[in-house]
Amino acid sequence: MTADSAPVRTEVGEDGVALVTLDRPARHNAIDLATAAALAAVWHRFRRDDGVRAVVLTGAGDRAFCSGIDRSVSVPQPGSPYSVDDPLLAVGPKAADLWKPVIAAVGGLACGGAFYLLGESEFVVADLNATFFDPHTTYGMVSAYESIHMAQRMPFGEAARMALMGTAERLSARRAYEIGLVSELTAPGQAVPAALRAARVIASCPTEAVQGTVRALWAAKEAARDRALALAPHLISLGNLPPDGQEHLFTTRDRTYRLR
Repeated sequence: MTADSAPVRTEVGEDGVALVTLDRPARHNAIDLATAAALAAVWHRFRRDDGVRAVVLTGAGDRAFCSGIDRSVSVPQPGSPYSVDDPLLAVGPKAADLWKPVIAAVGGLACGGAFYLLGESEFVVADLNATFFDPHTTYGMVSAYESIHMAQRMPFGEAARMALMGTAERLSARRAYEIGLVSELTAPGQAVPAALRAARVIASCPTEAVQGTVRALWAAKEAARDRALALAPHLISLGNLPPDGQEHLFTTRDRTYRLR
């Protein structure tokens, strides 16, 4: 069974595994408002679909898994420092109260807002050509939600280095594997097949036991995560440059970087 919901494609197999593909390769699978809404709708639909027992999430093409929010998106902000409107808050499966396991299959770059998706996946499979970086500080933006997600997926020092180095440095797939962000490395183009193999194993297990295990795993880190996320809007309001300042830094940035 195949259902197309551009800019997100979904395919659900008879084995109980759903493949969700961000389908904006010309934009490095960046998330615009339509994509954000489509992702949220997919997770909510899967909550009620007993035929879906495990999910693989990936991006179309070989250049990027996801480059975060599309910079063409304009999101007007309230004047209060206590409120931030963030269209990415609902793009992840846990935000939709989906406790079916999600495996991220990463090829090419994954940066910035992509961490909302990686951060709410159970584990990550990556091609050897995958790279990870967080551009926020380079553009005069606070890396709040992104850093919180990554600090729970990798050693603190590595999460801090990635967040603070901005676009000057990218984490290689091999280094990401060494520090535990990635659970399996594959040859280029093989992350999705490897993730699907793992998902089929998981989907073959009793679903109540699987979902209970997923919920238990997340409960282990829930208190610290919730407390940190509560601070994020205030830190962003206080620390972000105005949009024109961000745009200036974006257009004048040094495009060279070190891969480690």
